[in-house]
Amino acid sequence: MKKRTILAVLAVICVCMEIFSGCSGTESAEDFVKEEAGETAEKPTKAESEKNAEKSTKAEAEKNAEKSTKAESEEILIAAAASLKNAYEEDLIPMFQERYPQITVKGTYDSSGKLQTQIEEGLAADVFMSAAVKQMKALDEGGWIASETVVDLLENKIVLIVPAGQEEGITAFEEIVKADIIALGDPESVPAGQYAREALLRLGLWEDVSAKASFGTNVTEVLNQVAEASADAGIVYATDAAGMADKVSVVAQAPEVGLSDKVIYPVAVVKGTAHREAADCFVKFLTSQEAIEVFQSYGFTERK
Repeated sequence: MKKRTILAVLAVICVCMEIFSGCSGTESAEDFVKEEAGETAEKPTKAESEKNAEKSTKAEAEKNAEKSTKAESEEILIAAAASLKNAYEEDLIPMFQERYPQITVKGTYDSSGKLQTQIEEGLAADVFMSAAVKQMKALDEGGWIASETVVDLLENKIVLIVPAGQEEGITAFEEIVKADIIALGDPESVPAGQYAREALLRLGLWEDVSAKASFGTNVTEVLNQVAEASADAGIVYATDAAGMADKVSVVAQAPEVGLSDKVIYPVAVVKGTAHREAADCFVKFLTSQEAIEVFQSYGFTERK
């Protein structure tokens, strides 16, 4: 009987407290009963609450950052003329990736004609940079290039080289006919070879030179033949000769009257790339003053 009376009193108190707490925001009746029964759960301290919240926020931020990185990370392929390889691999690609770590850049290098054919046959390149306007124009007209992105970026020169230390026998471009073996790029696919043939045709020397020619599949092969002295002379870009100045010597530059057009290096985004924003970003980077200065350090000049 006494126990029932106590419980009845507690019930009345609870009702009163519910009414009171609804207006004043004080402790609820349920909490009061739990406290009386010794059932109140232990609440974390303020410091513990802040620590837990901090952990939760940090974990969520790391999770979101990881998702973001995975979502933004992508790889692009640059198809570029062989004469660009050193500038790209040694300086420009590392410089770009330091600035845009979420974009991985890979390069494939060969004669512009071969790269043109590969792109036409399905090479999944994102950016194309050729050593002549001819190959870029052909791809553009064939619908392989995003026309609005084409930039005539650089200029180069065509020069006659001989193995280092063997400069005495040949001192002028026209004297190339004195060499027994002459290294040239294959005019069918190598722009340097096309420029060489044009210059030699205008000078009336093509027939004699071609009879002694050792044709390379890209300008790097031509350079190596002369550097190794397996050829007595060769015609390459000035930038290639500058990159191997300890093994080859420049005898002369092709006379301007020998070339109808300047040696232009255009660059553009390949149409249909799955990485358009990244490809646009790379092309824009190549046109920056910082990148131009790198090209100039390799002997190129900016196309004005």
